[in-house]
Amino acid sequence: MSELFNNFSTLIIFLHLISAIIWIGGMIVIRFAVHYSMQNIEDPKIKLGRTLENLKRFFSMVIPSIILLLITAIIMILALQLKESELYKYAIAKELIWTVMTIIFIIIYMKRNKAQKAFDNGDFATAKNHLVPLAKYLIPTNIVLGLIAIILGITLRGY
Repeated sequence: MSELFNNFSTLIIFLHLISAIIWIGGMIVIRFAVHYSMQNIEDPKIKLGRTLENLKRFFSMVIPSIILLLITAIIMILALQLKESELYKYAIAKELIWTVMTIIFIIIYMKRNKAQKAFDNGDFATAKNHLVPLAKYLIPTNIVLGLIAIILGITLRGY
């Protein structure tokens, strides 16, 4: 792992950072830009349809980012021998945060799929009920956790 990291450290760190940017930045954009702009749409069917489409497109970028984050994190932990370092606790904390964020993302993904099924069946109230917790609780929670993980990553980068 050390040789892999030594030969490709810039690429590995870049992939790790761009994946975090896509995930966290995407959530910030979805929650604080797209969500509020969607409130101007009066027709509930159009609003729900666009929300579902936006989330679907977001997921197509985020799922590879989550996988890439995990792979690059493992490479860096092993290559930099963080297990033997006093900074290992930060690496573990960061990975725990990413794990919680991934679990929340899976919940978001499942709720979006349930909302899509309800929407496709013409049950707009149920679709909306599946989506409300995403904007209210789940995405904001992941944004906060992601920002904490970034701070921990900056701490680790000092290594």
